[in-house]
Amino acid sequence: MDTRLLELLVCPITKGPLDYDLTRQELISRSARLAYPIRDGIPVMLEGEARTVTEEELAALPPRPSLP
Repeated sequence: MDTRLLELLVCPITKGPLDYDLTRQELISRSARLAYPIRDGIPVMLEGEARTVTEEELAALPPRPSLP
């Protein structure tokens, strides 16, 4: 996932930032507790296509880097 693209994308529900999960090929919205799939390199940013993220998955995410 291109980091510049990731900086531009936001959760369509909360408008919050997204985290990229390389192994699962998903964009995770911590605030909405949803994971949006990436199919053939294209993020599918539809609530109906997203899966719910568990508390354990959220806890396992690395902390977000602080902004300058």
